[in-house]
Amino acid sequence: MSLRLENITVAVPDGTTRRVLLDRLDLEVRPGETVAVTGASGSGKSTLVAVAGLLRVPDEGRVLIGGTDAGALKDRGRVRLRRDRVGIVFQSPNLLPALTAREQVEVVAHVAGNLDAAARARAVDLLTRVGLADRLDARPAELSGGERQRVGIARALMNEPSVVLADEPTASLDPERGQAVLDLLLDEARRVGAATVVVTHDPDQAARADRHLHLSQGVVQVGSRT
Repeated sequence: MSLRLENITVAVPDGTTRRVLLDRLDLEVRPGETVAVTGASGSGKSTLVAVAGLLRVPDEGRVLIGGTDAGALKDRGRVRLRRDRVGIVFQSPNLLPALTAREQVEVVAHVAGNLDAAARARAVDLLTRVGLADRLDARPAELSGGERQRVGIARALMNEPSVVLADEPTASLDPERGQAVLDLLLDEARRVGAATVVVTHDPDQAARADRHLHLSQGVVQVGSRT
């Protein structure tokens, strides 16, 4: 399924005026395609992820996932669409301290009401794919920063999403671990055929994507295909 953002505008109060975070932005990401988004702080990158991930309703415009217009859905429908079709990797993985790596991933199926034997096996398979086969029962305090982020990637992929969004997923890691985590994320997203958007500050990482967009004041200023 593709991700389409049509004429997206988001603005917030700024003193006596309003500051535009996204200005009539259009973007389409095809199944299996990866798009990197760069830009200075405040350029609208995180807002783009929040809107695409159905975490924020735009002031204007439409978000379509696989042709489904999220804006036409009631709150429960939007939650279901996000739960079933969208996987998000945050800058900090926000793992639950009491849960093991395996349980962190299984909780996605639990929330969806389908934590069965197949789901448990999928959680183990995903953690194995991200190189954590020997860390299944480790809790966050026992994991390195890179390992925690890899758990976050496995968790984002657990629901077999059509859309994968990553907001600065390597910002807290050193360059070597950051590159390894990004490679893993892109490889897995392509493997499942997800339309993928990665926000990054690193031009070298952006070059790994199929396309590179640069945001400035909420507007796409530069677009290139690698």
